[in-house]
Amino acid sequence: MRFLYHLPLCPYSRKVRLVLGEKKLGIELRAEKTWERRAEYLQMNPAGSVPTLLEDNGLAVPESGVICEYLEEAYDDEGGLLSLLGTTLVDRVETRRLVAWFDGPFAAAVTMNFVVEKYLKRISGQGQPDAAALRRGYSYLGEHLDYIGWLASSRNYLAGDKLSLADLAAAAHVSVLDFLGEITWAKHTDAREWYARIKSRPSFRPLLNDRVPGMMPPEHYGNLDF
Repeated sequence: MRFLYHLPLCPYSRKVRLVLGEKKLGIELRAEKTWERRAEYLQMNPAGSVPTLLEDNGLAVPESGVICEYLEEAYDDEGGLLSLLGTTLVDRVETRRLVAWFDGPFAAAVTMNFVVEKYLKRISGQGQPDAAALRRGYSYLGEHLDYIGWLASSRNYLAGDKLSLADLAAAAHVSVLDFLGEITWAKHTDAREWYARIKSRPSFRPLLNDRVPGMMPPEHYGNLDF
């Protein structure tokens, strides 16, 4: 059995779950309390972060970027499974550029301010949210969603004509923000239309069923037509 060590509102874990779903690779999820620094887990992933993929042959693959590249190499051609990086060098450069942007600047400026303050501090008992960090997240949220909207309105998908890892990385971050109720969709219609398409894919359904004790997403979170 293939296992994925994750946290429900970790965008990097969600990205890997979407890739696994698109490639129709079954997994069993195991929530990992990273702040506990379990010795067994640190042997698999010395950084102590999530996600980590554990294959049924015992291979441990840490870090979301490494996992996604591994899944592309290991399963891209098996049974005609789709490539999520693109078929040309130009496609792959643009896909990787956008993945790096969502997992880097977007995450640092927006996602992680909300995830750390509203989610990780709550579940780990590490204190109250830092209002300054939340203000930083709000100050950058609109412009980043506008960039997603611009990409979505000028292309079929974010990186080009076909669904790619860029869409899954972006949707992973956006879905966390949506779960936390931080997005006013009426102000970002182009981004909303793109997200609705990604949200309607079968690979997304498990994410829409995620729940966190003591936290409830807004009513529209699980709706495909929102």
